[in-house]
Amino acid sequence: MSKTEAITEINLAQNCEVTCSSERTKGTGRHAVDGFLTTYWQPTSSDQKDDNRVWITVDLGDCYSFNLVLLKLASGFISKYRILHSTDDVIWTETFSRETSRGGIRTDESVLFPRVKGRYVKLEVELFDPERDFQLIDFGIYDRLAIPAGPLLDRVVCTVEGRDYDQDDTLAVQVNNRAELDLKGILTDGSDADLTYGEISIRSSHEEVVSVDENRVITCLKSGISQIKANVTLDGVMQEASFYIDVYNPTEWLVDIDLVHPSLVMEIGQPAFLELGRTLPELHVRPSEAMTMQVTLVNMSTDQLIVSHPVCKLAVDTATTVTFPGEARDPGQFRINIVMEVEDGSAFYDAFYFTVKPVHSSIEGQSEIVHVDTNGKLVYVPDFKGNQIIDFSNCGYGGGGVAIPDIASVISLEPVEGDNTTHIQDAIDQVAALSPSSSGFRGTVLLKKGVYPVDGTLQIRVSGIVLRGEGENEGGTLLYATGTKQRNLIEIKGESAPCLLAETQTSISDLYVTSGARTIHVTDASLYRVGDTVKVHRYGNERWIHAIGMDAIRMRPVAGGTANWLPFQLEFDRVITHMDGNCITLDAPIANAIESRWGGGALIKYEDGGRIEQIGIESLRVVVSYDPSIVESRIDGNEGGEPYLADEQHAINFIYLDHVKNAWIRNIVGFHFQHALVQVGRSAKWITIQDCAVYDFISVITGGRRYSYHLMGELTLVQRSYSETARHAFAVDARVAGPNVFLDCESQKDYNTSEPHHRWSVGCLYDNVEGRIHIQDRAWLGSGHGWSGANYVTWNTSNELVSQQPPTAQNYAIGHVGSQGKPLLPSPYDQRQRKDAYWESFGSHVNPRSLYTQQLQDRLIQPILT
Repeated sequence: MSKTEAITEINLAQNCEVTCSSERTKGTGRHAVDGFLTTYWQPTSSDQKDDNRVWITVDLGDCYSFNLVLLKLASGFISKYRILHSTDDVIWTETFSRETSRGGIRTDESVLFPRVKGRYVKLEVELFDPERDFQLIDFGIYDRLAIPAGPLLDRVVCTVEGRDYDQDDTLAVQVNNRAELDLKGILTDGSDADLTYGEISIRSSHEEVVSVDENRVITCLKSGISQIKANVTLDGVMQEASFYIDVYNPTEWLVDIDLVHPSLVMEIGQPAFLELGRTLPELHVRPSEAMTMQVTLVNMSTDQLIVSHPVCKLAVDTATTVTFPGEARDPGQFRINIVMEVEDGSAFYDAFYFTVKPVHSSIEGQSEIVHVDTNGKLVYVPDFKGNQIIDFSNCGYGGGGVAIPDIASVISLEPVEGDNTTHIQDAIDQVAALSPSSSGFRGTVLLKKGVYPVDGTLQIRVSGIVLRGEGENEGGTLLYATGTKQRNLIEIKGESAPCLLAETQTSISDLYVTSGARTIHVTDASLYRVGDTVKVHRYGNERWIHAIGMDAIRMRPVAGGTANWLPFQLEFDRVITHMDGNCITLDAPIANAIESRWGGGALIKYEDGGRIEQIGIESLRVVVSYDPSIVESRIDGNEGGEPYLADEQHAINFIYLDHVKNAWIRNIVGFHFQHALVQVGRSAKWITIQDCAVYDFISVITGGRRYSYHLMGELTLVQRSYSETARHAFAVDARVAGPNVFLDCESQKDYNTSEPHHRWSVGCLYDNVEGRIHIQDRAWLGSGHGWSGANYVTWNTSNELVSQQPPTAQNYAIGHVGSQGKPLLPSPYDQRQRKDAYWESFGSHVNPRSLYTQQLQDRLIQPILT
C-alpha cells in the first residue's frame, strides 16, 4: 500500500470533534484532523511530564468500519503508541500497538489492522523523553476495502539454518560460504501465515559482499558487511524483516592470536591483573599463511628478558600453543612480544600485556590504573592489549610545558572615531611586513586602553604576530563588535593545510597499535628521518563500523532523518623523534587503537609550508552589539522556556584559527557571541587557550550555537577558562584525532553539556573541570551523532557526569564528585544495552590532583605553566 492510495480514500477523521489530554493555543487538538500540513496538535509540557503519556480521541460522529490509520508527526520521541476504538467512549478495545524500539519511528506511520467498527478512535502515546516537544500533524482514519477481513500479516522473521535473526542480529559467515534463507510470517492473531501467495522481495545492501538469488540462497562473496532486507506483502499488507551478515576472510587477518588464562581479565579497557603465584598465560596461534614466529616475555618494569622462545615455523591453518614455564613470581608489568615473518620477508608485530600486583601496594587515595609510584612518577596499568590512559602532556603551545613568551610591541594604537577595522588591520599588516626574529616573531600590535568599534573581521595571515590589549577588565582595551554581519571578529589562518606526500606512504605492520602508543612499526621506513612531520592514518572499515553499531542507528524520531556511518579514517599529526630500523617513535601518543582487522593504518610524510605559527591574542575585552528587541522562548526546538535574547545578526565567534600551530589566546573576556569565544580548526595544533571567560551568549538556543571553546584540531590545551549560558561549553567536534585537554575549567548556567559532540572524536582529557559532562552514544541526535568520544578521560571532575564505553575502545571516569547523569541510551526507544565506562573512585577525588600537570612533570624536569 502506498501513501498515495490511502490519501485518495475518505479520511473519516477529517474535521471531526476531538478531545485530548491537553493542547496549546497554537497546537490545538482540532489541528490534527483539519487536513492541513502546516498545523499540528501539541500537548502542554506539564502534560507530557506528568506521566510521560499524552492522548487524543476523535469522535467520528457515527459508527464506521475502518482498518487503516495514518499518523503524520512533526516531532516526538516516542517509546510506544496504541490505537483504541470504542462505540460509546466508555469501553475501549485495543486496535493496534507498537513498540518503537523495533527499528525506530518515521514521521509518516502507516498502520493496518483487521477491520474494526467504532465511533471513537483514540491514540495514546508514551514518550520516552517528555522534555522534548511532541507534535502530531495529522491523524487520519480510513477503511481500505481492498484489505480482507480477518487476521493480517503482523510480522516476518528471517531464519538461517534453523535460527531466527532479528533486526539487530548478525550472522558471521566465512567468505565463499552459502546458506539458505527462510521466511516465516506471523498473523495478527499469532498464527502462522501462509506466504505461498505473498509477494516477496529480498535485497542485499551490498550485493558485492553478499548475493541472494531467486531461490533465497545467500552467497558470501567477499569480506564486508551487508544488511539483508526482506519485504513481504500478503493480502495488501507489507511487512519488513532484516538482519546483518558479517563476511570475513581469514586470509586477510594473517594470523589469529589469542591470549589464554583462566583468571586474567581480557577485555578492552579493563586492567589485566595477574595475581602473584598464578601460572603465566599462554598463546594460541593459528596462521592463515606460512610464517616464522618468535615470542619473548619481558618485564617492562625492570626491562628484563624473562623468556625468549626460539624462532619456530608455523604451517598454514595449523594451531600452535606457546607456553611460558613457571608462575608469576615478581610484581611488575609484563609484555609478550610476537614477531612474525612471512615467506616474502615481510615482518609483522603483535603484543599482549599483563600486570602482576605486589601483595602490599601503597596507592591509597589514587587510581588503580594510573598512580604515582615510589619514584614520584606515574605508573599506567594497561589492558591485555596494552591500551592505557594516554599521556596528554604534549598538548599546548610549544608541545606542552613551554612558557608563552612576552613579545615586545612594535606598534601602539589609540582608538579612532567610527569603525576601527581598517585602523587595526593596517597595523597588523605593517607588522606582517617586518622580518621575523630568530625566534620567529615579528612583534606585537598593542591596542591602548579604550573602545575600538569593529564592524568587520581582523585577519592574521603571517607568522610571528601578537595582538595585545591593555587589560580584559572594564577600563582596559575593549573591542566592540558592531554591525549585523555574521562573522568571526578575528581570523588567524595560514594559506593551506599540510600537503601529504603520497610517494612516502608506508603501511603500519603492527597487527594492533595500542591507544597511548608512541611507537609503531612500518613496512618500509627508508624514506623517513628523525624530525619529519608525518600523519598517522587509522582506517576504520565497514566491518568496524558494524562492530561499534554505527550502521544501525535508530531512525531519528523527528523530521530530518538519520545518517548511518560510512567508513572513515583518523589522521594523527605527529613528528618523528627516534628511529630504529622500521620502528618509529613519535612525539605524541596515538589516541585510538589501530587494528589490522578493522582496516589497519599507514604513515605518510607531509610538507607544512602553508601553516603559520607563533601567533598570540592577549588581554582584550570583547563585547558584541545586538538587537534587544528579538526574543525567543523555544530551547532546542522545544517550547515553554522563559523569554531570552535571541538576535543572531551579529558576530558569531571572537577568534577562529586554522592552518596554524604554536599559537595562544590568553586573558580574554567576551560577551554576546552566537557560537564561540574560540574555535580551533582542524588543521591547528599546539594551541593554548588560558585564563579566558565568556558570558551571555545572544542567539537562539539550538543546534550549532553556544560552543564556548570549540576544538576541532589536535594538541590543544584549554586551561583556567570559564563559560556561562553555553549549550556545549567545552566541546570537541567529530573525528578529532586528539589528544586535547580542558584543565581547571568551569561552566555555569549550561543549557546542555560539555562533551565530545559527535562521530568518534578520540583522546580528550577533562581535568578538574566543573560542569555537566556527557561522553556517550548520542545515537540519532543531530542526524546520527552516534558514539561521540573514545579514549576520553575525566579526572577529578565535579557536577554531573555521564561516561559510557564505546565498543573496541574505552572511556575513563576517575575521581568524579557529583552526580552520575542519565545517559541517552538505553531507553524505551532503543533498548540495546550500552556499557558504562571504567569508573573509579566515584564520589571522591584522587591524587595527583591534576593528571595533566603530573604527566607534564614526568616528561619535563621543570614544567612551566604560566
